[in-house]
Amino acid sequence: MAGGGREIERVWVLRAAPAIPAHAEVETWEIEQGYLAPAAASEVELAKLGFPEGRLRRIVEPSGAERYFHTIKSGSGVVRVETEREITRDEFEGAWPRTEGRRLAKTRRRVRVDGLVWEIDVFRDLPLVMVEVELESEAQEFVMPAWITGLVEKEVSDDARYRNSALAMYGMP
Repeated sequence: MAGGGREIERVWVLRAAPAIPAHAEVETWEIEQGYLAPAAASEVELAKLGFPEGRLRRIVEPSGAERYFHTIKSGSGVVRVETEREITRDEFEGAWPRTEGRRLAKTRRRVRVDGLVWEIDVFRDLPLVMVEVELESEAQEFVMPAWITGLVEKEVSDDARYRNSALAMYGMP
Protein backbone atom coordinates (compact mmCIF):
# COMPACT_ATOMS: atom_id res chain seq x y z
CA MET A 1 0.00 0.00 0.00
CA ALA A 2 1.55 3.30 -1.04
CA GLY A 3 0.99 6.39 1.03
CA GLY A 4 -1.27 5.87 4.02
CA GLY A 5 -4.54 4.11 4.62
CA ARG A 6 -6.27 1.06 5.95
CA GLU A 7 -4.80 -2.37 5.35
CA ILE A 8 -7.31 -5.21 5.56
CA GLU A 9 -5.40 -8.46 5.60
CA ARG A 10 -6.13 -12.10 6.45
CA VAL A 11 -3.18 -14.37 7.31
CA TRP A 12 -2.74 -18.15 7.74
CA VAL A 13 0.10 -20.46 8.77
CA LEU A 14 0.71 -23.30 6.29
CA ARG A 15 2.27 -26.73 6.89
CA ALA A 16 4.45 -26.28 3.80
CA ALA A 17 4.85 -24.11 0.74
CA PRO A 18 2.09 -24.92 -1.75
CA ALA A 19 2.70 -26.23 -5.23
CA ILE A 20 1.58 -23.29 -7.32
CA PRO A 21 -0.24 -24.36 -10.51
CA ALA A 22 1.87 -24.03 -13.68
CA HIS A 23 -0.73 -21.78 -15.33
CA ALA A 24 -0.79 -19.28 -12.42
CA GLU A 25 0.48 -15.72 -12.76
CA VAL A 26 3.34 -15.63 -10.22
CA GLU A 27 5.85 -12.98 -9.23
CA THR A 28 8.68 -13.89 -6.83
CA TRP A 29 10.30 -11.34 -4.53
CA GLU A 30 13.27 -11.78 -2.21
CA ILE A 31 12.64 -9.65 0.87
CA GLU A 32 14.78 -8.51 3.76
CA GLN A 33 13.14 -6.42 6.42
CA GLY A 34 14.14 -5.03 9.77
CA TYR A 35 12.30 -3.23 12.52
CA LEU A 36 13.33 0.03 14.10
CA ALA A 37 12.85 -0.01 17.85
CA PRO A 38 14.13 3.33 19.06
CA ALA A 39 15.71 3.34 22.47
CA ALA A 40 15.72 6.61 24.35
CA ALA A 41 19.33 7.31 23.34
CA SER A 42 18.82 6.75 19.62
CA GLU A 43 15.27 8.10 19.21
CA VAL A 44 16.40 11.64 18.39
CA GLU A 45 19.04 10.37 15.93
CA LEU A 46 16.48 8.17 14.14
CA ALA A 47 13.95 11.00 13.96
CA LYS A 48 16.59 13.25 12.35
CA LEU A 49 17.09 10.58 9.67
CA GLY A 50 13.33 10.45 9.07
CA PHE A 51 12.94 6.97 10.54
CA PRO A 52 11.62 7.29 14.10
CA GLU A 53 9.92 3.87 13.99
CA GLY A 54 8.57 1.18 11.72
CA ARG A 55 9.91 -1.27 9.20
CA LEU A 56 12.64 -1.00 6.61
CA ARG A 57 12.29 -3.34 3.64
CA ARG A 58 14.45 -4.23 0.66
CA ILE A 59 12.69 -6.07 -2.17
CA VAL A 60 14.58 -7.74 -4.99
CA GLU A 61 12.12 -8.10 -7.86
CA PRO A 62 12.23 -10.83 -10.56
CA SER A 63 14.11 -8.43 -12.87
CA GLY A 64 16.83 -8.04 -10.24
CA ALA A 65 15.78 -4.46 -9.51
CA GLU A 66 15.95 -3.46 -5.85
CA ARG A 67 13.36 -1.26 -4.15
CA TYR A 68 13.43 0.13 -0.62
CA PHE A 69 10.58 1.12 1.70
CA HIS A 70 9.93 2.59 5.12
CA THR A 71 6.58 1.50 6.57
CA ILE A 72 4.71 2.28 9.76
CA LYS A 73 1.77 0.10 10.77
CA SER A 74 -0.53 0.60 13.73
CA GLY A 75 -3.51 -1.18 15.14
CA SER A 76 -4.18 -4.88 15.51
CA GLY A 77 -6.22 -7.64 13.97
CA VAL A 78 -7.46 -7.79 10.39
CA VAL A 79 -7.73 -4.01 9.91
CA ARG A 80 -4.69 -1.83 10.55
CA VAL A 81 -3.40 1.56 9.45
CA GLU A 82 -0.37 1.48 7.16
CA THR A 83 1.79 4.36 5.96
CA GLU A 84 4.48 3.45 3.45
CA ARG A 85 6.94 5.43 1.42
CA GLU A 86 9.60 4.39 -1.04
CA ILE A 87 13.08 5.47 0.03
CA THR A 88 16.49 5.54 -1.61
CA ARG A 89 19.15 2.88 -1.24
CA ASP A 90 21.30 5.38 0.70
CA GLU A 91 18.45 6.11 3.12
CA PHE A 92 17.88 2.39 3.60
CA GLU A 93 21.56 1.62 4.17
CA GLY A 94 21.89 4.55 6.57
CA ALA A 95 19.09 3.30 8.83
CA TRP A 96 19.48 -0.49 8.32
CA PRO A 97 22.13 -0.95 11.08
CA ARG A 98 19.51 0.24 13.59
CA THR A 99 17.46 -2.90 12.89
CA GLU A 100 20.21 -5.26 14.10
CA GLY A 101 18.64 -8.15 16.01
CA ARG A 102 15.16 -7.42 14.61
CA ARG A 103 15.30 -8.75 11.04
CA LEU A 104 13.61 -11.27 8.77
CA ALA A 105 14.38 -12.65 5.34
CA LYS A 106 11.81 -14.40 3.19
CA THR A 107 10.89 -15.41 -0.32
CA ARG A 108 7.47 -14.10 -1.30
CA ARG A 109 5.47 -15.58 -4.16
CA ARG A 110 2.64 -13.28 -5.25
CA VAL A 111 -0.05 -15.26 -7.07
CA ARG A 112 -3.05 -13.62 -8.75
CA VAL A 113 -6.27 -15.61 -8.47
CA ASP A 114 -9.78 -14.28 -9.21
CA GLY A 115 -8.80 -10.64 -8.75
CA LEU A 116 -6.93 -11.17 -5.47
CA VAL A 117 -3.21 -11.46 -4.79
CA TRP A 118 -2.24 -14.33 -2.50
CA GLU A 119 1.19 -13.71 -0.96
CA ILE A 120 3.00 -16.87 0.15
CA ASP A 121 5.97 -16.17 2.42
CA VAL A 122 8.64 -18.80 3.03
CA PHE A 123 10.85 -17.53 5.83
CA ARG A 124 14.58 -18.22 5.48
CA ASP A 125 15.55 -18.22 9.16
CA LEU A 126 12.37 -19.63 10.68
CA PRO A 127 10.55 -22.92 10.07
CA LEU A 128 7.49 -21.02 8.87
CA VAL A 129 5.33 -20.60 5.78
CA MET A 130 2.45 -18.12 5.79
CA VAL A 131 -0.06 -16.91 3.23
CA GLU A 132 -1.91 -13.61 3.29
CA VAL A 133 -4.47 -11.83 1.18
CA GLU A 134 -5.39 -8.14 1.24
CA LEU A 135 -9.07 -7.33 0.93
CA GLU A 136 -11.07 -4.23 0.05
CA SER A 137 -13.33 -4.56 3.10
CA GLU A 138 -13.67 -6.67 6.23
CA ALA A 139 -16.85 -8.20 4.81
CA GLN A 140 -15.39 -9.04 1.39
CA GLU A 141 -16.09 -12.63 0.46
CA PHE A 142 -13.36 -14.71 -1.16
CA VAL A 143 -12.48 -18.29 -1.93
CA MET A 144 -9.04 -19.50 -0.95
CA PRO A 145 -7.46 -21.43 -3.84
CA ALA A 146 -7.76 -25.21 -3.41
CA TRP A 147 -3.99 -25.64 -3.78
CA ILE A 148 -3.60 -23.62 -0.54
CA THR A 149 -6.56 -24.81 1.59
CA GLY A 150 -5.21 -28.32 2.24
CA LEU A 151 -2.04 -26.87 3.77
CA VAL A 152 -3.68 -24.46 6.24
CA GLU A 153 -2.78 -25.12 9.87
CA LYS A 154 -4.56 -22.11 11.35
CA GLU A 155 -5.61 -18.55 10.72
CA VAL A 156 -3.45 -16.02 12.59
CA SER A 157 -4.97 -12.73 11.40
CA ASP A 158 -5.76 -11.73 14.99
CA ASP A 159 -2.68 -13.28 16.62
CA ALA A 160 -0.07 -10.54 17.11
CA ARG A 161 2.61 -13.19 17.77
CA TYR A 162 2.58 -13.93 14.02
CA ARG A 163 3.09 -10.33 12.88
CA ASN A 164 6.40 -10.04 11.08
CA SER A 165 7.61 -7.51 13.65
CA ALA A 166 6.99 -9.99 16.51
CA LEU A 167 8.66 -12.82 14.57
CA ALA A 168 11.69 -10.60 13.91
CA MET A 169 12.04 -9.64 17.56
CA TYR A 170 10.96 -12.80 19.40
CA GLY A 171 11.08 -15.69 16.92
CA MET A 172 8.46 -18.40 16.62
CA PRO A 173 5.55 -18.30 19.09
